[in-house]
Amino acid sequence: MRADRLLQIILLLQRHERLSARDLAERLEVSTRTVLRDMEALSAAGVPVYSERGRNGGCVLLPGYRADVSELTPREAQALFAWSGRAALSEELGLQDALHSAMGKLSATLPVELQGDADALSGAIVVDRRRWFAEAEDTGALPVLRQAVVKRRRVRLRYASASEGVQRRTVDPWGLVEQAGRWYLVAAHRGAARMYRVSRVEQADILEELADRPDGLDVRAEWERLRSALERQMPLGVDVLVRVRRERVEMVRRIATPMLAKGEVARDVPSDDEWPHLRMHFRVREAACGVLLGFAGDVEVLEPADIRARMLELAEAAVATYR
Repeated sequence: MRADRLLQIILLLQRHERLSARDLAERLEVSTRTVLRDMEALSAAGVPVYSERGRNGGCVLLPGYRADVSELTPREAQALFAWSGRAALSEELGLQDALHSAMGKLSATLPVELQGDADALSGAIVVDRRRWFAEAEDTGALPVLRQAVVKRRRVRLRYASASEGVQRRTVDPWGLVEQAGRWYLVAAHRGAARMYRVSRVEQADILEELADRPDGLDVRAEWERLRSALERQMPLGVDVLVRVRRERVEMVRRIATPMLAKGEVARDVPSDDEWPHLRMHFRVREAACGVLLGFAGDVEVLEPADIRARMLELAEAAVATYR
């Protein structure tokens, strides 16, 4: 819509002070001619914008002008206030007070007819990012890491690595990723990109040195690359057929589902057995054994044979330990 594009031009010029018509056209995915027409429309509407010709020219917004957010659509207002329902994210990042203050200022500028729906949606949306039966992650280091990312400063970490024990590392922080209730720091250590689980950061100290950050860095793309590399290192998944005591079927579904491959669910399989049969595709073989063994005699793996053998091996080891 043109109104949205006009607001985008104002916001872009507020941020960058001066942009060429070509830059604006590329950012808005329209023609240069369309941008120039939009500039004329804004000027005619009283917005203090103007175009300068020449080598150092471009589209300019007079300093100090701010867009009126009262032009938000109902859906846009609801989207912003729904985000405030994710208060846990802001709290972990150390920005909860800032979020409340910002939403209060925004609310004061909204038309009355938008405030009701936005407030209603904000109060009705609850986001719980914890998995079932899992404790909340320790994110005490997150506010410090956020500040280091924003200020682009190096950080000295005391990090409890799962494989190498407690280590001290100086890293160049690139970004933070929240994935299924867990926070990760994407950073470079000795020039190589790494991911660090925030709950394992025992101490984080911001240094005066500027972080080494590659030009054109795309943190999202870097995260996807690191995640894909980690998943390739994990053992292959496995398709398992089990029989389950009837009164335990829903419990098995609920606990097993987070460990299944993306998009997979526990599927019912027809059988003459008095116990229901389920087929599940686990992402990791050892996870399948661990989850299913936890149900003891309420679940029996029917296939594949190697998983049955591994279950027996684990069960015998457990009996030997606890006898």
